Amino acid sequence: MSKPLAMPRSAWIFPVLAVVLFAGATALHYNFAPSPLGLAFAAILLVILFGTVFAAVHHAEVIAERIGEPFGTLLLTLSVTIIEVALIATIMLGENEPVTTLARDTVFAVVMIVCNGLVGICILTGGLRYREQDVQVSGSSIYLSVLAVLATITLIEPSYTATTPGPIYSWGQLGFVSVVTILLYGVFLYTQTIRHRDYFVIDLTGSSGTHGSNRTLLLSTILLLVSLLAVVLLAKKFSLVVDAGTALIGAPPAFAGIVVALLVLLPESVAAVTAARKNDLQKSINLALGSSLATIGLTIPAVALAAYVLDKQLVLGLPTLDVVLLALTFLIAMLTLGTGRTNILFGLVHLVVFAVYMFLVFVP
Repeated sequence: MSKPLAMPRSAWIFPVLAVVLFAGATALHYNFAPSPLGLAFAAILLVILFGTVFAAVHHAEVIAERIGEPFGTLLLTLSVTIIEVALIATIMLGENEPVTTLARDTVFAVVMIVCNGLVGICILTGGLRYREQDVQVSGSSIYLSVLAVLATITLIEPSYTATTPGPIYSWGQLGFVSVVTILLYGVFLYTQTIRHRDYFVIDLTGSSGTHGSNRTLLLSTILLLVSLLAVVLLAKKFSLVVDAGTALIGAPPAFAGIVVALLVLLPESVAAVTAARKNDLQKSINLALGSSLATIGLTIPAVALAAYVLDKQLVLGLPTLDVVLLALTFLIAMLTLGTGRTNILFGLVHLVVFAVYMFLVFVP
């Protein structure tokens, strides 16, 4: 009989602190300002926000252990996507410009961070420890084929349409692409969880899961909802800190998208690297590529709706330089996962592409 999992204190302390911080800032009508008091508030906010995001992922993992794969990974990615949409929509709400590139920058940053940075670290970590690791070629092919189509119609084609000038879809085009995106992602979920579930799972001999009690499961479900709500409530305060920080260091506009992407991906990335260290690279790939698919499949339609309500145009088309990096990412991902076995060289290749992306953000 498995021993019940003990819930770490941080898993409930940070969600409570996030709610208290929001209630206090709201009661005092406090908004971030670049001052000593503002910097202290920003530091406290970032610590509590990161802790709450980690807590949300912890509770999602507890629930995931009970429902099994790939449903568990799906729950993790959906939880992270909710946080991401809340942050993007809130920052968009605070922008004065009628045209916004935040959604494009965040989605592209997620794809590059996940498909190059995270995948590279997982493969390199697993390769150093086990020399080679296995992944399901059939599942990886489905991930990459859907991801390539979604990325093309949302991040590349807007630059080549003629109805509206520039890298912008018309409202009719954006509505059509949003519907198609949700449809394709929905069929992918059906394929992943029901129709061809075995494509995304590798049975590891000797692996034993540790499941929490029913009481722990109920508590994690409640705290997961509280954590997600707390992040959504603090998103506005976080957007003020991001804007101030971007202006302070003179960072390019894409920096805000990278910050949002790093915030929502960090805890999930820790889970993916931990799985790779346990010789479960398939779970790492499910988390990584699942995050990219959820980001495009759910975030783009949700942000498109927010842009319509806020009467703001979405710049979705990528510059030529980023299109080249995106195409290179898909090419090496197909070569890396196409054989079903990985080693440290594949991981290093992905990390080099990620380093090039980060360097070109600041030195385009």
